[in-house]
Amino acid sequence: MLDVVVPVFDEEADLGPCVRRLHAHLAGFPFPSRITIADNASTDATPRVAQELAAQLPGVRWVRMEEKGRGRALKHVWSTSDADVLAYMDVDLSTDLAALLPLVAGLLSGHSDVAIGSRLARGSHVVRGAKREVVSRCYNLLLHGTLRVRFSDAQCGFKAIRADVAQRLLPLVEDPGWFFDTELLVLAERSGLRIQEIPVDWVDDPDSRVDIVATAVADLRGIRRLGTAIATGRLPLQEVRDALGRGPQPVSLGGVPTSLAGQLTRFVGVGLLSTLAYAALYLLFQEGAGAQLANFLALLVTAVANTALNRRLTFGVRGRRGAARHQAQGLLVFLLGWGITAGSLTALHAGAPGAGRGVELAVLTAANLLATVVRFLLLRTWVFPGRRHHRPGATTAPTGAGPTTTAGPTATGTTTTGPTTTEGATR
Repeated sequence: MLDVVVPVFDEEADLGPCVRRLHAHLAGFPFPSRITIADNASTDATPRVAQELAAQLPGVRWVRMEEKGRGRALKHVWSTSDADVLAYMDVDLSTDLAALLPLVAGLLSGHSDVAIGSRLARGSHVVRGAKREVVSRCYNLLLHGTLRVRFSDAQCGFKAIRADVAQRLLPLVEDPGWFFDTELLVLAERSGLRIQEIPVDWVDDPDSRVDIVATAVADLRGIRRLGTAIATGRLPLQEVRDALGRGPQPVSLGGVPTSLAGQLTRFVGVGLLSTLAYAALYLLFQEGAGAQLANFLALLVTAVANTALNRRLTFGVRGRRGAARHQAQGLLVFLLGWGITAGSLTALHAGAPGAGRGVELAVLTAANLLATVVRFLLLRTWVFPGRRHHRPGATTAPTGAGPTTTAGPTATGTTTTGPTTTEGATR
């Protein structure tokens, strides 16, 4: 029922302890499983170690490939496996094996289509250096900003997928290397499949030989290629959605995101530009005016530009119709923002009369960010209502209905991305 793949390249030292520990752990599972060692053209004694493990341990096999690439290895083994659920994990066992059963339980029960271990989900416990922490978070922020994904951790080496889903998605995945995980998850999400996230305990391997710079460059190329393929409609995602998806394609407004996450991403981008412009204008206007007047003028100029940009980019409103009304409403929102920033400036001068320009600018920038949050909520609910995400045919649970449950083991603290289903709904 379960095939756990361990892709390796020159791992003669770690392979034996990893497979033996994993084999002992799987012996306690209430269903049959197998371990597949996927050798990526190793040049050391890894093939010999793999052969010995396959001969000594029941339910362990070894597959040798003459070309490197983790994605290539996973795609080959998963495509030819006869198991119901396909998983993989890194040979260093950085992820605690206690999360393996929760990872595959939802797939075996049919509750989920893909499951990923997440180091960034609530409830996870991670031990790693600052460099890898920053790189990981920046990469996932980049994915949210460019491909508008909803899952939290793309590259944790701890994932599983149903075999029927893999048969549909794997032919569409092109990357043979480290971007394989991201590409598979993006295609699954765009096809309307349910991705379940399992919080994991994860300890960084200090001996990791991953080239961070080379991997980052390859990932950027992968993001550009995948984004282009999705934008041009080159991928037959609708066919996958029709066969496996749990809901219709979300409505979009001329390429403008209509979900909260999508609109928030665009709004944050516009807000960052507005904040930078505000800071520059404040310093410029303060040369010939006082702090309060400079603050008012800088806010006024950026407010007009901000409303215009959000009208077009964030909420997808085109043409001149309603533009004057939107600007008028935007100015009212601006007055509220001005009140927040003016109040912060007044409080600063009352508490620290001798504060310099740097302190003033820092306080005003922080207050402006708070005003920006308020601005987004008002723009979305008052100025541009009706530009929210809507799924045709979606139904709501009756009043008083609680959360639905599925048979089979579940993981405490797990989160699921993708549309939910209610009892009696058709797939």
